[in-house]
Amino acid sequence: MALIVQKYGGTSVGSIERIQNVAERVIETYKQGKEVVVVVSAMGKSTDQLIQMANDISEQPSKRELDMLVSTGEQVSMSLLAMALQQKGYESVSLTGWQAGIKTESVHGNARILDIDSRRINGHLATGKIVIVAGFQGITENEEIATLGRGGSDTTAVAIAASLNADKCEIYTDVTGVFTTDPRVVKDARKLEAISYDEMLELANLGAGVLHPRSVEFAKNYNVTLEVRSSIEKESGTRIEEEVAMEGNLMVRGIAFEDNVTKVTVYGLPDEMSTLSKLFTTLSDNQINVDIIIQNTNGNQTTDISFSVDSDILQYTMDVLSKFKSELRYEHIAYEEGLSKVSIVGSGMISNPGVAAKMFDVLAEGQIKVKMVSTSEIKVSTIVDSGEMISAIECLHEAFELDARQAVTV
Repeated sequence: MALIVQKYGGTSVGSIERIQNVAERVIETYKQGKEVVVVVSAMGKSTDQLIQMANDISEQPSKRELDMLVSTGEQVSMSLLAMALQQKGYESVSLTGWQAGIKTESVHGNARILDIDSRRINGHLATGKIVIVAGFQGITENEEIATLGRGGSDTTAVAIAASLNADKCEIYTDVTGVFTTDPRVVKDARKLEAISYDEMLELANLGAGVLHPRSVEFAKNYNVTLEVRSSIEKESGTRIEEEVAMEGNLMVRGIAFEDNVTKVTVYGLPDEMSTLSKLFTTLSDNQINVDIIIQNTNGNQTTDISFSVDSDILQYTMDVLSKFKSELRYEHIAYEEGLSKVSIVGSGMISNPGVAAKMFDVLAEGQIKVKMVSTSEIKVSTIVDSGEMISAIECLHEAFELDARQAVTV
């Protein structure tokens, strides 16, 4: 008997009406003779509301208590969905993360899944029940509830699918699949039939919000076939798998973008072998994630290093650099706000070295200034002014023939 894991996001379970709709979708799959495990997120914006309540009480709420609080959001939606299924005559049972055997590292707020003891889930499946699992949470070795961070329900679903050796993991959301770029930005964005793990991982890391990067990484490591589908529209979605046939002559599969970027430049650092290590170890030790990095060596035995960070942590980044100025021995710091990152992604870029050149030609023709660049085998990222972000996306989307009206399929 085939086993399907389905995950429904917050929008999909955002109201009683939508929970009833999810119940019908689950029943439809169950009636096909398949075993079904469902992972749910919290209803709508309930997690944000819980966090706001915590912040109203405390300026710095305990991370342990915050996990205890926000984990209740998924428990509400899992219980309601189980009740909806039972009311329709289908046996079901809801399980919290710890009841489902999800074991995590001892980190509150952003824990990683270490293992899943799936015996309890398998026991319920063996009796013909539909199993509903709360996403986003697990339990530490000290029996403390820990949450997996934003997007953690995606990771829960893929991890359970891997643990149960499921035939497929379906991620239901408010879009019909993975598009060449955000269709809210580019009206001619096209839904992809399939995309590789590596391409999806790059897109997710670069700002595409359809799937959480950690869930894609899990799927790749355990060879779990994913499909992103709409919880409302009954149509096929986008498959994420290891091998994907190229579509015509397309070298680029999609365009991702991320706003709210700031460029920080540290001037007058010593031009020594240990400088890069000292700077980025300091940032890493203080949980500051940097993205694109540029180094310029001067003629006076000093070097300038620029890097991009999320604008939300700019002040914290400046505070950390200021605190360690004597150890780092730099002259001064400057920053530039109001920037965005625009990236092209595609496995076809590996064998086509002219892709980056074409990207820069297109941006130059559009009078869009590139301020920073980062590359890998299957992506090229650029930092541009936020006011030019949409123009950059539109120009690149058309130039690389990603528009629905231009697409050439196999």
